[in-house]
Amino acid sequence: MGYVVAGESGTGPLGELVRELRASLDRAGFAPAPEDEAPELVLNVVDRERPKPFRRRSRGTFVAALHGVDSPPPDPLLEGYPMLVRALANVSLTFVPGQGVWFTTLERGSYLVPAANGPGPLADAVVGRLAPLARSRLVIDNEFRTDLEPELWGGDEITASISEAGRRLDDLGLLPAPFPVEELVSERDLRHIKRLYGIGGLSYGNLSARKDETRFWMSASGVDKSKLEIPGRDILLVSGYDPEHLRIVLSVPPAVEPRRVSVDAIEHWKIYREHPDVGAILHVHAWLTGIAATEVNFPCGTEELADNVAQLLAEEPDPGHAIIGLRNHGITATGQSLDEILDRIAPRLLRQVPMT
Repeated sequence: MGYVVAGESGTGPLGELVRELRASLDRAGFAPAPEDEAPELVLNVVDRERPKPFRRRSRGTFVAALHGVDSPPPDPLLEGYPMLVRALANVSLTFVPGQGVWFTTLERGSYLVPAANGPGPLADAVVGRLAPLARSRLVIDNEFRTDLEPELWGGDEITASISEAGRRLDDLGLLPAPFPVEELVSERDLRHIKRLYGIGGLSYGNLSARKDETRFWMSASGVDKSKLEIPGRDILLVSGYDPEHLRIVLSVPPAVEPRRVSVDAIEHWKIYREHPDVGAILHVHAWLTGIAATEVNFPCGTEELADNVAQLLAEEPDPGHAIIGLRNHGITATGQSLDEILDRIAPRLLRQVPMT
């Protein structure tokens, strides 16, 4: 896989770390590549006050925006998330000399890779975290087919249950307010962000419920989950997956302009296919103690995250009624119905996701 180091790092501690990151990437099997050849990984060294985005030529290019600060930030998330958005990156890296590198993800995860014995070991640890993320494959494209049965154009009892579950999430305080990205970037850059990440907006959590053996209804991307009102727009019927083109297939009514389905559709698709006893799936940014959890914080919408969660479910005593943690992110819970899931997990939920 090819990589590019963009931007200026200078000669201080940040420059030394960047030199070690180059060497570590070489050891990890990456190779230097020209910027105009759509490298798989870009380490974009940016100025904290005026971060310059790396304009990728391919959605498959994973960009890590790296900047340095002189002292530990009071709130690493508030330091790293604006940098991620303003630099149009997949992840932001905040280097604190003597402390380490804070990773901040689109899902609002923020965790420290601690400084080791010098910049070399720290660089190896950072690349060890970056490499699997850069190698993961996004499944965020949608194919809309106007083949939804007329009797489903107005929805059914399943879409009604999804709408009601969205309202319950709001009542339980499980719909965190989206990060105010509109305050950080221009309208033009916001459109670019939505195309880049395949999202309709930065809104968190998703819900789905099985329709039949091969299809399921799922909430759209970026929509307020407490206002899931129109089938075919706010709630979509996932009817297939095209693995060759990494595309989710959706059946929609002809008279409705659909939104994109949630980026987690590939994860739900794999769970429903591999676990026939799963009737509904809920994903929220909350946590429960004592649950199995992923080890790598793969981005939402990647095959790798979907495979990881499905595998962990398969190892549970009852995959049809299980809870899997997505490290530095939230949980995915399965059940007979969305109401059954909420009844089961609501009393035990921790609103704060632990970051590790």
